[in-house]
Amino acid sequence: MPARIYKPSRNAMQSGKGKYDSWVLEFEQSSKREADPLMGWTSANETVTQVKLNFPTRDEAEAYARKHGIAYLVQPEAPVRTQKKSYSDNFKFGRTDNWTH
Repeated sequence: MPARIYKPSRNAMQSGKGKYDSWVLEFEQSSKREADPLMGWTSANETVTQVKLNFPTRDEAEAYARKHGIAYLVQPEAPVRTQKKSYSDNFKFGRTDNWTH
């Protein structure tokens, strides 16, 4: 069963970068999810898809996968785009944009 190694993206609801400097090894789903006939919940026959392993670096995640004979695929990091923002620009003289609340 192949695994995926990736760096999780930042939460859209937060502006900070906390807890997003680790790498995650996550197993891919190999069988199709099915609906339970009694309750209607979706489930799979395998529980390994529920396992998420966190590593401080990409190299440690790859070393773990190699040591345990896990086939893996590494997804590259998304580039970080920063926007220059200044609170004082909201009150700048000669501002061209409307300032609304």
